[in-house]
Amino acid sequence: MRLIGPPCVDGLRARLGGELFARVAGPDGPRNRERIHGTPGPRWFGPERPVRRVHGDASMFIGGLSALLLQSLHPLAMAAVAAHSGFRGDPWGRLQRTSTFLATTTYGTAESAEQACARVRAVHERVSGTTPEGAAYRAGDPHLLGWVHAAETDSFLRAHQRYGHRPLTAAECDGYVEDMARVATALGVSDPPRDRAGLAARLDAYRPELRATPQARDTGRFLLLNPPVPLLARLPYGVLAANAVSLLPAWAAAELRLPRPALVDGLCVRPLGSAVTSAVRWAMSPPPTGRAPAG
Repeated sequence: MRLIGPPCVDGLRARLGGELFARVAGPDGPRNRERIHGTPGPRWFGPERPVRRVHGDASMFIGGLSALLLQSLHPLAMAAVAAHSGFRGDPWGRLQRTSTFLATTTYGTAESAEQACARVRAVHERVSGTTPEGAAYRAGDPHLLGWVHAAETDSFLRAHQRYGHRPLTAAECDGYVEDMARVATALGVSDPPRDRAGLAARLDAYRPELRATPQARDTGRFLLLNPPVPLLARLPYGVLAANAVSLLPAWAAAELRLPRPALVDGLCVRPLGSAVTSAVRWAMSPPPTGRAPAG
């Protein structure tokens, strides 16, 4: 009798998966994972809900990058991030905090999800300032929070539908937007969209407020050209970054002055994005279990 899968392959999977998890979840990742998934109690979302499928898929790597680029187009949101988030000085820490929040609200107990949202609201209440042009902003402004939520929800859903292992049906897409609305309400968003049509209408409603400021373009260069990743990870990261740009609405890519040649996008960028996403999914999934007859 022998285990399914060569030990060297399982070892490679475990090593790569462990390194990715450590980057995304941070040093407290294993403890947080046990707390989030292992604590008994009611959840906001049952195992059948679309949000659990979307947020558990490797397509989130592309969706998250694309969301940051899209969110940067609101001058007030961009100014708040540039002045208060510390994403340049500690980009991995910010990613780890965000991933822990998403995991807690998606998979954790209802009590833990409420507490996580309360902590974020408390942080938002302390964040205010003015843009370089002199416009005032408050991170806790429901209208500004609404933009961040809509851009994030749209980006995550776009990524899943293009790169996810099991894309959602039309009804499940509406269900995902509905699930995300529950989190948005807990964060202070007023009347978040509840289905995909409402999400598209909300994004269109923000269009007159959106433009690429120098801060937004500088952030795009940081994320796409100067990422804080090890040398060996630059190539796969570059593929993910190119696909994050490909995922943007055409108007958003044009506003950020990010080239997106249709031929290159179709023949090269998207196939490579699917391949790298599949590799990440393989690395972060547990190895197959069971036994097969000896050959």
